[in-house]
Amino acid sequence: MSERIVGATGDLAALAAAVLQPGFVGTTPPPWVCRWLGEGLGSVVLFARNVVDHEQVAELTANLRAERPDVIVAIDEEAGDVTRIESVRGSSRPGNFALGAVDDPALTEEVARDLGAELAAVGVTLNYAPDADVNSNPANPVIGVRSFGADPALVARHTAAWVRGLQAGGVAACAKHFPGHGDTRVDSHHDLPRIGGDRARLDAVELAPFRAAVTAGAQAVMTGHLLVPALDPELPATLSPRILGRLLREELGFRGVVVTDAVEMRAVADRYGFAGAAVRALAAGADAICVGGERATEADARELRDAIVAAVVAGDLPEERLAEAAKRVEQLAAWTVAARSGRSGARPGDAGSAIGLAAARRALRVVATAGGLLPLAGPAHVVEFAPPRNIAIGEETPWGIAAPLAALAPGTTTARYAREEVPADPSAGTAGRPLVLVVRDLHRHDWMRDAVSRALATRPDAVVVELGVPELVTGAVHVATHGATRATAVAAAELLAGAR
Repeated sequence: MSERIVGATGDLAALAAAVLQPGFVGTTPPPWVCRWLGEGLGSVVLFARNVVDHEQVAELTANLRAERPDVIVAIDEEAGDVTRIESVRGSSRPGNFALGAVDDPALTEEVARDLGAELAAVGVTLNYAPDADVNSNPANPVIGVRSFGADPALVARHTAAWVRGLQAGGVAACAKHFPGHGDTRVDSHHDLPRIGGDRARLDAVELAPFRAAVTAGAQAVMTGHLLVPALDPELPATLSPRILGRLLREELGFRGVVVTDAVEMRAVADRYGFAGAAVRALAAGADAICVGGERATEADARELRDAIVAAVVAGDLPEERLAEAAKRVEQLAAWTVAARSGRSGARPGDAGSAIGLAAARRALRVVATAGGLLPLAGPAHVVEFAPPRNIAIGEETPWGIAAPLAALAPGTTTARYAREEVPADPSAGTAGRPLVLVVRDLHRHDWMRDAVSRALATRPDAVVVELGVPELVTGAVHVATHGATRATAVAAAELLAGAR
């Protein structure tokens, strides 16, 4: 197919490129991205693989802007367990679940504003956050602490606060995963989740935070690859005109950019094809196609662009719909340029967020059935139980409390066990020392519960620290951090060591 096919509204290839938000490999823009920016590409998305430090990201985005001054630079930075800008060290802010536990919308807004200023200073202009899902199913394998909580009203008020704060910091917010990914046991990276409930339930629960995000002025909304029979019994939300057009646009009144979740995810790609999902999403009302978490080459981007052009030529995708999508992306780009104007551009250091640590400290919750166990009497042995990785969380992102605790209490030792590695007695050899058992979503993992039970049978004085959803509280002292970020780990270590 020709690289340049001209239609009534101009170059279709350029219009198709305008609606793509591809990722790429490397810490500098590859030649193909620079070339595409001159040929219509409107956006790129950064992942952890593109980030070394703030100085490098600022240089990367400056190089992108040298090719196209209004390029949208997106990132998937939830400032919690899912972090890209601090992926190597872990986020210096607590995530949504911790902020929901504090339930101070002013604090949530301040944390988000702080993040927005940091991202804006290094040249990021669109953030795929906040996560506006209501985590109403505790067994959810992919949302969990990424959500503000299980109460729709709480999630709605903090979603709105996060949107206001991030955008006040100079970065466009993107509420996700519309119309709500909370009530499922299936991860859309792997398969197509089904969200049950009738329309009244959806209005009361899943849709409440998105209404709040729209009211707060969110510049973008990200679709979820979700089958919601009460809204559309056949098509996933990303590909559904009923959900993107009738519901999001007409009923909720959203006027910003609709971004898809990554189109290479199996929930849609396995059923409709990589390129087929992108074309169907645009036809359904999406404006921007996120791609590149797993497929990040020029060939991948070209496959999507050419498929979009071919769909227009074949009459499967109205040219007016493609032009409308490109126009919305252009309007978002203009918003980001205005949001950046007048800012000092001072780059943040690598020390982390002071307000983030303060928020993490406020999010700690302690349940004690025995006194005198905190602070710890001396250097402890820390046993960390490692569940299977949530694919949304970077494999390189560290977690656990052993390292910050050792910094405060020299002599602290640690062991970390995956499911197949747990010894018969995880507490063996710890007599005479404090024992700390660190878990993530204890309620979701039978093997972890069994291991903790065995350890507590031997050491009932062990302290249990939950870094996930504290659905199951056990032990003489139970500490819930409501997340596994660096900030929440430091806050927990301070508590255990009596440092605050």
